[in-house]
Amino acid sequence: MRPPSRPLRLALAALAAAAPACSRGDADRGRDAGGAPPPASASAPSAGPAASATAAPAPPASGDAGAPTAAGGDAGAPGTFGDPMATHYEAREDLVRLFSLKEFSERERKFKNPELFLEKNFGGGSPARLNQGNKELARHTRSKEQCLEGLRGVVLQTEEQRARCGGQENMVPVYKRGKPASAEFCIDIFEFPNKPCELPMVWASPTQAATVCSLQGKRLCTEDEWSLACRGDPGGGKPRTYAYGDELDLAVCHTQTPHRDVEGKPCDGDTARSAYQTCATDTEPAGSYPACRSRFGVFDQHGNVAEIMTRRDRDDGKLYSQLKGSAWFYVEVAREHDAPRPKGRETYPDHCAYSPRWHVEPMEDAWHANYHLGFRCCKTIR
Repeated sequence: MRPPSRPLRLALAALAAAAPACSRGDADRGRDAGGAPPPASASAPSAGPAASATAAPAPPASGDAGAPTAAGGDAGAPGTFGDPMATHYEAREDLVRLFSLKEFSERERKFKNPELFLEKNFGGGSPARLNQGNKELARHTRSKEQCLEGLRGVVLQTEEQRARCGGQENMVPVYKRGKPASAEFCIDIFEFPNKPCELPMVWASPTQAATVCSLQGKRLCTEDEWSLACRGDPGGGKPRTYAYGDELDLAVCHTQTPHRDVEGKPCDGDTARSAYQTCATDTEPAGSYPACRSRFGVFDQHGNVAEIMTRRDRDDGKLYSQLKGSAWFYVEVAREHDAPRPKGRETYPDHCAYSPRWHVEPMEDAWHANYHLGFRCCKTIR
């Protein structure tokens, strides 16, 4: 057996002193009754030519709302400016304003009421609605300003990519064999709400996530699409094992923050209610780890939150929900892609092509949701 890489050995050694709590919660709404980020200078690949492109928004200038509170601080060091908790919203209005709906025809509105859906399905304070986790328990270490500083000058989407994706913001086309014209889908470059340096949303069931995507003129990604966006090469080169390379490195993405006890209580993922009351959603703003990016320009496919997608079953032809990726606490269960499963403890390899079978449900009745589970959307293109 090949020994673990140095980053993995160091991470596991540091973890050994901590008592891990619930490596993967099993909270299911249908059953319920009721590490520091890398410096801002971390390298990140370009999403395409810089000309006619959309770059990451600049951090607020001095004197603006949310400007640095400590002059001369290192933008890449947590806590030097901005409040990391400021982007953890609880009001429905604040959560909903992070994304926009498509335009609905009169005929579509006869079958859908998007405003009513948003009212009933978004809001803080409960695992029954999409939100950013229990704010009273959460601990975020990077502010929006720090995140934006880390993305300064990074091309997120070119004008050509935006046009190919039907004008959708922060999406990129994905294709095989180095042939852009053959692209059949686009994918969000950030976890929902697909905004740079905003916290990802959790407590979404596959059914709800699919509706949210449809209200934006998108759909949930398939497992194969997600994997191609993670491991594929726009230039037609060899696929990668991980989005960022071929060797596991727990420092590249937000994967090295273990569960922690909250007021002396460990995370209890038994039900949605117990998870919401005891499990901290310790996410970071999307894009906080600039090097955690695939060659197609997709961020955070490892770490931060696990993601919902779909899979067509070969036997019965039905569409099922499929969870992939990892969350911020992946260090607790990390295993290299070519290492055997150790006895006595739960581990899994979080490589791009890994296909777990977690909480598989028919999409027409898929209600599993959790404090560490989010999603991103895709869009079919012709």
